[in-house]
Amino acid sequence: MDILPQLWLPVLVSAVVVFILSFLDWMVLPHHKADVKVLPDEKVLTDHLRQLNLAPGMYMWPNCSGAERKSAEFKARYDAGPWGSMTVLDRKPNFALNLFLVFVFYVLVSVFVGYLTANARAAGAAFAPVFQVAGATAVLGYCAGAIPGALFFGKPGRFMLTDFIDSLVYGLATGLIFAWLWPAAAATTTG
Repeated sequence: MDILPQLWLPVLVSAVVVFILSFLDWMVLPHHKADVKVLPDEKVLTDHLRQLNLAPGMYMWPNCSGAERKSAEFKARYDAGPWGSMTVLDRKPNFALNLFLVFVFYVLVSVFVGYLTANARAAGAAFAPVFQVAGATAVLGYCAGAIPGALFFGKPGRFMLTDFIDSLVYGLATGLIFAWLWPAAAATTTG
């Protein structure tokens, strides 16, 4: 575990590179343009939501308590639709804060990549074996966590696919950076 302090450079470089890649994915490249739709009459919905004065949180519909789930009224609402979910925030979105928090997440993923790779590969390990562990760990870190939530909350398949592709790129980039910047073996002294 003497290698862990030497991993600050690949941790930071990979987090910065993934941050830049995510910017390019969402702001420059066209593949996310159709992921989020615009409401046909947003004002009607937002005016109504304002009147409801909803507490911050996540909402799904149709929804009910456990006992109501078996009622004919709930079954009719469930069959009729529409079905959906939404999140009501407790504050206006803060783009700068969100960017910072996303960067912190990228750093945390890279820290875990470094930790697991350091437990599997020694200093001085060759490029390919380091890439194998670091890349697989990073792909899991970026891809796997979001999939169950996306499936459960009904994100469209196209959104999940583009998100998965982005995450795969982030993971492979992280693996390449760790393999490129992996610490050399410590010099041995004979005496």
